[in-house]
Amino acid sequence: MDFISKIFRGDRVIWFIFMLLCLISVVEVYSASSTLTYRTEYWKPIFRHSTFLLIGLILVLVFHAVPPKFFSIIGVSLVFSWGLLLYTHFFGSSINGSSRWLEIAGISFQPSEIAKLCLIVLSAFLLSKNDKRIFTQILTATAITCGIIFIDNGSTAILLFVIIFLMMIIGQISLKRIGILMISIIVLAALLYGINKFVPSDTIKNVFPRAETWVERFKDYKEKVNVHDPDFVITDDNYQVSHANIAIANGGARIIGTLPGNSIERDFLPQAYSDFIYAIILEETGLLGGFVVLLLYVILFIRAGIIANRCEKLFPKYMVMGAALLIVAQALANMAVAVGVIPVTGQPLPLVSRGGTSTLITCICFGIILSVSRYENPKGIKRDEEIEDELMEAKEQTIAINEDKL
Repeated sequence: MDFISKIFRGDRVIWFIFMLLCLISVVEVYSASSTLTYRTEYWKPIFRHSTFLLIGLILVLVFHAVPPKFFSIIGVSLVFSWGLLLYTHFFGSSINGSSRWLEIAGISFQPSEIAKLCLIVLSAFLLSKNDKRIFTQILTATAITCGIIFIDNGSTAILLFVIIFLMMIIGQISLKRIGILMISIIVLAALLYGINKFVPSDTIKNVFPRAETWVERFKDYKEKVNVHDPDFVITDDNYQVSHANIAIANGGARIIGTLPGNSIERDFLPQAYSDFIYAIILEETGLLGGFVVLLLYVILFIRAGIIANRCEKLFPKYMVMGAALLIVAQALANMAVAVGVIPVTGQPLPLVSRGGTSTLITCICFGIILSVSRYENPKGIKRDEEIEDELMEAKEQTIAINEDKL
């Protein structure tokens, strides 16, 4: 027990959430990967996913042992991630009309996931500096990063911008600048809407090939799916959302659901093990399971806020909030898509969905949060390892006194 406590340092609540999400992930990905088992060996999909989770655990252990001050190196790497993003756009693997994957030495990964982490850490570092140029510097780095990502992955770029925007509010950027930024965003959104409305679709498609996909997703979202309507017909356009709704209807109306392994829609729902895994969770575990998963992310964010509030230094304070925002915002986006609150975005459920790069980056975020909880505490509040060492020393002294008496 002492050996385990010495390895798993940091906030125990964060560790509990991490372990429980990994357990849920293994069960649900195994259940939802039925379509993959038809095309390959039976155990291969879950073995691959479990391997990534194991590597992710190693990353958490490594990063949580590193003092937060060294994480500024990640922020400096943002320029390198820009190069990867541009190279991926022109030479990466294209899936569904977008180039998001880069293959090096037989290993495929998404540079956008690396860029997200780099930008968040860089923003936290800049917010910690008392410099008048902070706002301009963060905005420039964000515009470049999100601009490159937006070409092939609009939802990720928008989500990342929202996270940085919230970090600037947390970092107490002046309300005047925040207001100007919001007005600029509204003007830009109106401009994009006007372009879509009045410019011929063929012209838009030639300039931005992904624009047609975005427009179709918004159209599908506006036409609400009602699987209970007797005249409703499932088409290629509403296929994903329709089967997600059916999955939720199968188990979401129950407290317990159909239980793990009994999903019906996993055989019909595309990306049941990734983008729409929350629909499968609702089908198999019902309202109770869906609420527990949502609650875990909410507790994670609250706990990260408590850890940040205890920090004396600004860099780890903003970094832990940025890491938590990245995990929780993506989780909420995934769940919102599954239940039909927002249009389809293609965001996986952090640490639960089957994935490679996304899983590893999420684990690094957990490692950063645990590192801050371990090393950054105000004076007068002892770290867990300090308390454990004192208890161990007191225990040894007690044993020595008893031996002397004997």
